[in-house]
Amino acid sequence: MDMILVRSIFTLVCLCVFVGIVAWAFKRGNKAQFEEAGRLPLSED
Repeated sequence: MDMILVRSIFTLVCLCVFVGIVAWAFKRGNKAQFEEAGRLPLSED
């Protein structure tokens, strides 16, 4: 395998990971968890 092929595969893997993270972040089921986590700094103990 030459370096061009290795770099191409690495770029493709990174793209898939990025798309997966974006899809997970915008999933509707996670909205409540993210809103709760966003309010944590403002809550009093």
